[in-house]
Amino acid sequence: MQDTETISVIENLLEATENGHKGFAEAAEKLDEDGNPTLAAEMREFSQQRLRMSNELKALAAAEGATLENSEGTVAGAIHRSWMAMRDALTGDDPHAILAAAEQGEDHAVAEYENALEADMPASVRSVVQRQFEQVRAAHDRVSELRDSHE
Repeated sequence: MQDTETISVIENLLEATENGHKGFAEAAEKLDEDGNPTLAAEMREFSQQRLRMSNELKALAAAEGATLENSEGTVAGAIHRSWMAMRDALTGDDPHAILAAAEQGEDHAVAEYENALEADMPASVRSVVQRQFEQVRAAHDRVSELRDSHE
């Protein structure tokens, strides 16, 4: 029997990680286009991290008896990425603006993981969620640091 609360938590985190995967990939592309290959490489690493996290969440869902389809991220994530593109156009693809937009996306991801950790879930799921939360928080802090260094 499926634990619907656990599946719901995993689905929410899956959307957050897929939004992060896409958002970081777009940030990397914009930074590359603007001649910031080092920053772009770091954003690509975060994008790949989120892809791995997404795959891990899908495996957790399967272990809980659910199959989660690949999503295109949330509507909120799509809106954020569209806003990021518009903001970049207005600021001339300034690295600070791109990193600030990425940090806002990370604020959302941190909040999703904090909410998830308040839910009742099996220890096996909780340990993965806790580990991923620590990775998300570290990425958020790194993006903030990069943003601040490009003011």
